[in-house]
Amino acid sequence: MRRQLIKRYFITGLLIWVPLAITAWVLLLIADVADQSLRLLPASMHPHNVVGFDIPGAGVVVTLAIILATGILTANFIGQRLVSWWEKLLARIPVVNSIYNSVKQVSDTLFSSSGNAFRKALLVQYPRAGSWTIAFLTGVPGGDVANHLEDHVSVYVPTTPNPTSGFFLMLPRNEVIELDMDVDEALKYIISMGVVAPPARRSKPSL
Repeated sequence: MRRQLIKRYFITGLLIWVPLAITAWVLLLIADVADQSLRLLPASMHPHNVVGFDIPGAGVVVTLAIILATGILTANFIGQRLVSWWEKLLARIPVVNSIYNSVKQVSDTLFSSSGNAFRKALLVQYPRAGSWTIAFLTGVPGGDVANHLEDHVSVYVPTTPNPTSGFFLMLPRNEVIELDMDVDEALKYIISMGVVAPPARRSKPSL
């Protein structure tokens, strides 16, 4: 009885500390990567030379400021012309051209406010009929694929507990069920391996 009680307390402690430890580790990793942006500043402006000691997270502030400033500068006509000139320059470099264009297309699809990627959570049968999982709508088949697949949708099936890797599938539209679930809720559901279930809502018809 005492052994079971100790085991229960130990598991309870793990459930408290493991998420905290992983969260702290991820935040420290992000901060460490962001601190590399301090190299863009003159040595005289580094926190260690200004206040006499390093300031944790200073790189995060600098990184956010650079991203915000870039967005402000490229939002006007002159900034857009500079970006266009820069992209034309990269297009003339053989290997860089293919890598940059591929990454840019993916980032434009994911982060553009006018895009439809990851805007809907879906319920699909995968990896076999009768086995269901959550996926995200990414669009419709394009190019020559569209000539062979009629009324299909493109979906991304993430893996658990790491949703950054997964599988790209093209499924018949009538075999896909749209869920009344936010993308954030669906991601939490996937990452938690079904433990953190979103609240029940009204059901939605198929796409």
